[in-house]
Amino acid sequence: MALAYVPMTARSRDEGHRAATPLELFFDLCFVVAIAQAGAQLVHSLAEGHPGTGVISYFFVFFGVWWAWMNFTWFASAYDCDDVPYRIATLVQIAGVLVYAAGVSRAFDQNDWTVAVIGYLIMRVALTAQWLRAASGESGEARTAALKYAAGLVVCQAGWVALLFVPDGSKRWLFLAVAAAELLVPVVAERGHQTPWHAHHIVERYGLFTIIVLGETIAASTVAVKSALDEHEALGELLPIAAGGLLIVFAAWWIYFAVPMHERLTSNREAIPWGYGHLLIFASGAAIGAGIEVAVEHAVGKAHVSQLAANAAVTVATALFLLMVWLLHSRHFKRGLAQQLTLPVSALAVLACSWAGTYAVLYAGLVAAATVAVGMTLATRGGSADASGPDPSSPARSRPV
Repeated sequence: MALAYVPMTARSRDEGHRAATPLELFFDLCFVVAIAQAGAQLVHSLAEGHPGTGVISYFFVFFGVWWAWMNFTWFASAYDCDDVPYRIATLVQIAGVLVYAAGVSRAFDQNDWTVAVIGYLIMRVALTAQWLRAASGESGEARTAALKYAAGLVVCQAGWVALLFVPDGSKRWLFLAVAAAELLVPVVAERGHQTPWHAHHIVERYGLFTIIVLGETIAASTVAVKSALDEHEALGELLPIAAGGLLIVFAAWWIYFAVPMHERLTSNREAIPWGYGHLLIFASGAAIGAGIEVAVEHAVGKAHVSQLAANAAVTVATALFLLMVWLLHSRHFKRGLAQQLTLPVSALAVLACSWAGTYAVLYAGLVAAATVAVGMTLATRGGSADASGPDPSSPARSRPV
């Protein structure tokens, strides 16, 4: 039961048994709506033969989803006090997320960011109040860092509001400028003082969000296959896509959770690039589902693109996911050239499947499954998948691949 009010003070970086709270899980769940909206718009663009504008628009709207989640997650890791004011502020942020989700289609199709920016404004009012509350309970450099965060949020939000009043042709350029400013806020705010985020908690939170984007991929793929079966009964064409998609998603889950990343996140030097790099992991993970939907639509004759383009919708997203997981996770725990090359070579092999005709998704899924098998074999022969990991007999040891 939440207390009515407790002072908001920094949590310990060494706190034992720190885990995601039910409120954090509920907060994550609300992002499913926004991710689904972004994915649906990407499917439409790819299926209609507009991959360039579709991917760019998808990146823009997904950045908003990811950054809103990032802001909440890192603050909560350092200052979650779980009293009534904190829960109410989180509820306000959830409302902002849902408003943002409602504006995704307008931003994607019409470059109209009005509803999305209103959603962000709602989120930012609550988050700024949270940082000011944290500052009131701190002193010295910790207080200065919290005030820098609050000021950065206000300045950047002013930039998002300005986005609504510039000509349409300038909106994307201003978006990039404000997004860059957003990314600089934590870098500037934490100079001289690192907020007390909890490494194990942060890694768990990122893992849970990865499960959410992969789960959205499963859900979107299931709906696409069901709709195609209901309308066309094209079981022979859809089974290879469904099987390949399932193998891809399962392998993506296996590979992502193969190493204990919390052991590497000891300071902002490691944590900030790792946290920012997850934009591409999350975006590509969700895009795999959109790609499978495009492949399904092509199989039943509803997509106005070539077979190669439909295949690439799956394989490019899958390859990007594998490469980013290797870059941010796996390469730090690999021994020897063979282990280091497993994921990059797999990504290239998945891309090569784009030219495999109607069986491209199935072959890509088999490549992903083979990647897991090869990783396990190499890890067994080498004794461990870690480059400098814990004792293999430890329950917390890394898993192969």
